[in-house]
Formats: sequence, C-alpha cells, structure tokens
Amino acid sequence: MTGARTVTVQTLDQGPVTIPEPGWCLGHDGPPDVLVDVHHAGPEHLVQYGGGTALRAELVEFPYGETPVPASVHVELYVPDVTLDPPGLEGLAEVLVEQAAELRRLALRLAVLRAGGAW
Repeated sequence: MTGARTVTVQTLDQGPVTIPEPGWCLGHDGPPDVLVDVHHAGPEHLVQYGGGTALRAELVEFPYGETPVPASVHVELYVPDVTLDPPGLEGLAEVLVEQAAELRRLALRLAVLRAGGAW
C-alpha cells in the first residue's frame, strides 16, 4: 500500500461510515450490512478438481466484528464423495498436494502482511 486510503460504506445500523481500507481489499460493492459484518476481502485462490472447485481461499479482515478478526485467510475445502481407481486416486492425491502448496504460499504471504508488509 502506498499510503492510507479510506472507503465510505453504507451500513444498515450506522448509515455511511468511512473506514480505513487495506491496499489488498477488492472493494465493497455488496448490499449494505450492519457494521460488525463489514469486512475486507482480497482475491480468491482456487484449486479445481472433478469439474468443480476443491479449495477456495481468500484474504479477509473483519475489523468491526464482535470479536475483530485481523487479516487472515478464509479457507473452504470441498471434495465430493467418490470411489476411485488407482489413476483417479493418484489424481486426487495430486490435487491435495497442490492444495497444501497453495495454503503454504498463502501462510507465508499472510505472515509478511501481518508483519507490516504488502500482500
């Protein structure tokens, strides 16, 4: 981030609120929400498997929550129940290794961000 930036968000309980916005946040285009649910979100990281998304991860921050959440990575994992032959099982194992590698990359980037660096 090259300097402090702010954004004004419309909230249901507080009206328009101007808040600091980290450089990695993609914006606040959704419908108005209550202030405790206002959050920052970065780009999604996706890993595909079986025609769908097996891993979805994104940088988030909930600065006004009842329990504020500092910059963190929100992760969703989904692998449907399947019965696999040896090549299919090898393919699934490859996807799981890819997911682990992506999570390790995100963990390193998050550590740098929390130490005051950029995403």
